Amino acid sequence: MKTLRVVAAAAVVLAVIGTYGWRAQAQTGPASEPARKHAPDFTLTDQKGNTVKLSDFKGKVVVLEWTNPDCPFVQRHYKAGTMARLAKAYAAKGVVWLAINTTYYMNREKDAAWAEQQQIAYPVLGDHDGKIGKAYGAKSSPHMFVIDAKGNIAYRGAIDNDASGEKKEGVVNYVALALDAVLAGKPVAIPETKSYGCSVKYPPEPT
Repeated sequence: MKTLRVVAAAAVVLAVIGTYGWRAQAQTGPASEPARKHAPDFTLTDQKGNTVKLSDFKGKVVVLEWTNPDCPFVQRHYKAGTMARLAKAYAAKGVVWLAINTTYYMNREKDAAWAEQQQIAYPVLGDHDGKIGKAYGAKSSPHMFVIDAKGNIAYRGAIDNDASGEKKEGVVNYVALALDAVLAGKPVAIPETKSYGCSVKYPPEPT
């Protein structure tokens, strides 16, 4: 009888995870996702209606941050100021920071509201048809990409090694490490990690 109760409880847990898992657990993509070394160019519109082209920043180091205002992992990092601090610190070194929202059920108005609420100083680009996310192989929000001055992807993966947000010490910010190496003209020691966060909400496939 006890065994049956345990099995039943496990079934309920699995059902809940299946329905709400994107809110409750890290979505980790494969560390070796096949992708082009050279960063695909794109043209997107930001939350203010401005057209932004990746090629406009030729010769600069660029950070791409996949975001989703509904994602608890993203909310945690914005509450902690993770992205804002990095963007501000490295802007002084000429680094361009771009957030990309691929969430299919959002739009520019929602991106603008999110940017205003969080006082985001950098562009939030709308990729709501998912084309750019798929071109980069973005798996989660957040999912980070560092593009060097030659237009190559120098780093892709998680923002740090603290998926749960509960580490008291030993937190490694992979993006900062990559940026420091790229700016110093050195190889990136950790060029790829598993991303964590909510799965990117691409448009549903047509049935």
